[in-house]
Amino acid sequence: MNRILITGSAGQVGGELVRTLAPLGEILAPRRAELDLTDAESIRAYVRQAKPTWIVNPAAYTAVDKAESEPELAYAVNEHAVRVLGEEARTFGAPVLHFSTDYVFSGEGAKPYIETDATGPTSVYGASKLAGERALAETGAAHLIFRTSWVYGATGKNFLLTILRLARDRDQMKIVGDQHGAPTWARDLARMTAHVLKTRDRNAIATANGIYHAAGAGETTWHGFADEIVRLRREQEPGAKFAEMLSIPTSEYPTPARRPANSRLDCGKLERDLGWRMMDWRDSLRQVMAEL
Repeated sequence: MNRILITGSAGQVGGELVRTLAPLGEILAPRRAELDLTDAESIRAYVRQAKPTWIVNPAAYTAVDKAESEPELAYAVNEHAVRVLGEEARTFGAPVLHFSTDYVFSGEGAKPYIETDATGPTSVYGASKLAGERALAETGAAHLIFRTSWVYGATGKNFLLTILRLARDRDQMKIVGDQHGAPTWARDLARMTAHVLKTRDRNAIATANGIYHAAGAGETTWHGFADEIVRLRREQEPGAKFAEMLSIPTSEYPTPARRPANSRLDCGKLERDLGWRMMDWRDSLRQVMAEL
């Protein structure tokens, strides 16, 4: 029987994974008191006791701006913990499905990135996630790495819920309009993961080691995302008052960590090799809004 270890189960993707993968086996979803990703010995002890047949690792240090002043903590979770998980997984043949980010790229250019494009992170967060990708590969564990972008859902802290909350209280909101990418529904990532577990046995993962891009289909900007959120909410609540979304350049919204101007990810390899097509971001947004 599958024993599926899911890290970060309190997070957006982790929570969706727990619910979506439940029919596929016994779910192990430890909280920090049981599995502390900043403590290598805690990781080793838990994995050796649990003996999972699969390890799914969406957990990460994701405070992009705070990482600039807390690099040691970012690397502890995003690199060192991933290495330890890989080392332990290798000893008993458990494949690792690991989630990474578009921030591993520099964000230059206007074309969607493919998996073999040169990386060049411009933030501590991006550098630590890239280090985690490399650390996992170095362990020799069977693994797949899924790079994604702009993750959101109906729960947790995310751009969608922030816009919905603030748009009721303001007349106008200024949203960055020159960063391009695609919103990705956390549940779509969970469904993609379930598809992989159902269609690939553990030996197949060993021969399919590699990186895959898994982000919402289509593209927009943060301003375009916000505008669509408010448009759909107006459809749901005719006559209600919501803020006007104003587009601004990144230069008018400085942050400690530099954001990629180009977060577009080409997901063709995911569809060709693993048989999964990510949802168009507009379709997924409409579903989440209906759920809310």
